[in-house]
Amino acid sequence: MNWLDEINFDDNGLIPAIAQDASSGKILMMAWMNRESLQLTADSREAVYWSRSRAKLWHKGEESGHIQKVIDIRFDCDQDVILLKVEQQGGIACHTGRESCFYRQLQGEQWVEVESVIKDPKDIYT
Repeated sequence: MNWLDEINFDDNGLIPAIAQDASSGKILMMAWMNRESLQLTADSREAVYWSRSRAKLWHKGEESGHIQKVIDIRFDCDQDVILLKVEQQGGIACHTGRESCFYRQLQGEQWVEVESVIKDPKDIYT
């Protein structure tokens, strides 16, 4: 049996993938993977996702240079979530120029930005 056959992809052939900083343990982002992107990730040891909005493979950092070097690939007990432990190149995982996509925190009844922009997205995506 191929290792990919053990993955429980959804009806669209996708599985959520969480990228976690291998050193700090901080959750950087969540994206989707299909069978091909997961295979490419395992082969290249660089994160490749499936972009639902663009309906195509997306090599993380292909435009920004913020590549994710994959240190470890795991999946959960239900086999329906992937965890990538990564080394984030450039220290920026979010397209907003922040370290993490999870930069807003619920405080009382409002969302507050609790992480600063490291680099202006206009300077990243030219």
